Amino acid sequence: MLELEHVQFTAGTTNIVKDVSLTIPEGRFVVITGPNGGGKTTLAKLIMGIEQPTGGAIRWNGADVTHLSITERARLGISYGFQAPPRFKGMRVSDLLQLAAGSDQQLTHDQCCAYLTKVGLCARDYVGRDVDASLSGGELKRIEIATILARGSGREHSLMIFDEPEAGIDLWSFAKLTETFRALHAGGKATVIIISHQERIIRLADEIVLIAGGEVKARGSVDEVFPLIMRDTVSTCSAAEQEGL
Repeated sequence: MLELEHVQFTAGTTNIVKDVSLTIPEGRFVVITGPNGGGKTTLAKLIMGIEQPTGGAIRWNGADVTHLSITERARLGISYGFQAPPRFKGMRVSDLLQLAAGSDQQLTHDQCCAYLTKVGLCARDYVGRDVDASLSGGELKRIEIATILARGSGREHSLMIFDEPEAGIDLWSFAKLTETFRALHAGGKATVIIISHQERIIRLADEIVLIAGGEVKARGSVDEVFPLIMRDTVSTCSAAEQEGL
């Protein structure tokens, strides 16, 4: 179970995350959504340890992880996919998958291929490639998602965080990715948090958390929260049209 208690993050004089409290039971599929600049990515980075909160506490399965390093959190089963994944020059895709899986499990060639297939990549073409500038942003994004699957799949008490996994991915691969998330949800072993604006991903969620201005504005089921999102979107567009924007 993930618990956030009055979590805050201030950069200079700007309050980016303001007193956020959330409890996410183990095995839940949660989508965090909201307008750009609302604090969604910062909140995800606080959970992973990429940023340190300036207030509050973060607990994972009862353990206080508030001030643990990224490595320490990873050992506890927490993984994170960036909006813009890093490149690892001199490393093959299969090596990256094995590194993500950890030293306690040795991936076979077929297992590596299976993870790549789940994210819409032709495994034969990618498993032996270098993770370098020859890969497009969309390809790199899918490979990173595959590493998170390799890290969390089959493990008890894993938390997978995906920051806008749809970014830079074509429609065909996105359809495959949606099926992968649906299968993850059905498996029920991992706790999944996805930051997304895509309706097809949002509708997979057990719960939607709407964040704006650094605060939780609404949370609940898809049926409860999605109409609020649509209403706010329509009202914002109408206001912009009236102002001639």
